[in-house]
Amino acid sequence: MTGVESIRDNAARVLERIARAAERSGRKAQAIRLIAVGKTQPVEFIGEALEAGLAVFGENYVQEAEVKIRAFPRAEWHLIGKLQRNKVKKAVSLFSFIQTVDSLGLLAEISRRAAEAGKVLPVLVEVNVAGEGSKAGVAPEEITGILEAAPGLPGISLRGLMAIPPWTEDPEESRPYFIRLREMLSDCVSRGGAEPGMTELSMGMSNDFEAAIEEGATMVRVGTAIFGSRARRGT
Repeated sequence: MTGVESIRDNAARVLERIARAAERSGRKAQAIRLIAVGKTQPVEFIGEALEAGLAVFGENYVQEAEVKIRAFPRAEWHLIGKLQRNKVKKAVSLFSFIQTVDSLGLLAEISRRAAEAGKVLPVLVEVNVAGEGSKAGVAPEEITGILEAAPGLPGISLRGLMAIPPWTEDPEESRPYFIRLREMLSDCVSRGGAEPGMTELSMGMSNDFEAAIEEGATMVRVGTAIFGSRARRGT
């Protein structure tokens, strides 16, 4: 899969699927933000996606993202991969949004670096919804401590929760995890532990984003359905 037309057509199909899923959930398509995942994709593919009308991109690695962000600084860039403490300063300088806060210590370091840079950076708390040992994210019972600490930290705006359920080809197997994350956010809000702007749910990828939208996702992270399989390119 190469060429502007292929990426353009894929993007159009994904946006149409988002619109239909949003309608099924009683919302408008504009309520769902599509994050085009550019992990391992060449810079020129990002340019083609921009020409196709996409404006928000997700990257997993700070070093890889830097080249793309420098090339397309007007796009909105989200860090969606694990963030190491020694990369926080660089990440704060590059990204518009950090979706993968997985500890209070990391949140505090992002706060410190953002405050030093004179920025207020929106962030999400990544939750390990399935308790997988190989996955990053806070345990559900740790969310409260982060929420209680966040209002006192400068330089950040806590916007919601993010999760990556166990991989499955069947989106129905992901649905219970999406429901659980939505209920976690609702519980935080109902108990008064959430900041006023904490409304975002980042969940769902190429294999299951429609189910995620039906269960309340406000952001979906889609790579393969837009850019095609990385394996087929030998990347």
